[in-house]
Amino acid sequence: QVQVVESGGGLVQPGGSLRLSCVASATIFHYVMGWYRQAPGKQRELVATITSGGSTVYADSVRDRFAISRDDAKNTVYLQMNGLKPEDTAVYYCNARWVYAQINYWGQGTQVNVSS
Repeated sequence: QVQVVESGGGLVQPGGSLRLSCVASATIFHYVMGWYRQAPGKQRELVATITSGGSTVYADSVRDRFAISRDDAKNTVYLQMNGLKPEDTAVYYCNARWVYAQINYWGQGTQVNVSS
């Protein structure tokens, strides 16, 4: 079992940047790591995922603005968010999905607010 804890959320003005971090309690080598978000009144949606080999997937809405990365030696995954927009406001969740089966671990989430 893996526990993941997010950090780095906060209030930022439109056009600003934030970097989210997600630290796991155990090795993440055999996990696809991802960031998801949920805005008020909306379903949770994929933001980005990354495999241990570095393959990434992004939502179209963030593709040219956000960058996901991971440091397996530190059991940590990051989400660099640039050019933030008000519509990026949401709770951002870290996800660890075991590559051998559909077993998912979620963090508690970190709030990101984009507002002037």
